[in-house]
Amino acid sequence: MSTYAHNKKKLSNQDLNYRYSSAFKQKVVIEIESGVYTVGEVERIYGVTRATIYEWLRRFGKDHLINRTVRVQMRGESDRIKELEKEKQKLEAALAQAHLKIIALESTIESAGELFKVDLKKKFGTPASGKVSKK
Repeated sequence: MSTYAHNKKKLSNQDLNYRYSSAFKQKVVIEIESGVYTVGEVERIYGVTRATIYEWLRRFGKDHLINRTVRVQMRGESDRIKELEKEKQKLEAALAQAHLKIIALESTIESAGELFKVDLKKKFGTPASGKVSKK
């Protein structure tokens, strides 16, 4: 057991709270990530709990970027993105208007078919289905 961990064990009976510097935390993380020590070895050498070590690894380790998205942009890209978003909104509004126009035209065709008793959707000029007239 190292003298650091040994001295810490002697003092642990007094319920001390340890505050580690950022430099120390980063040193420990680098030692683990480079393969110099394992988490268990660091725990024994420095007398730091596993939970604390894993917290340092999460906070200071190089693997902290794995589940994050990093966006790299050139100048002017954000302006271009804003322009494209505005254009997208305009196109979505135009599409919604086109859908409304289609619905209105279909209802007009349906109303005209009922009024003239002709099914305008199938073939122009044929009598409405169900009401075939025989001559």
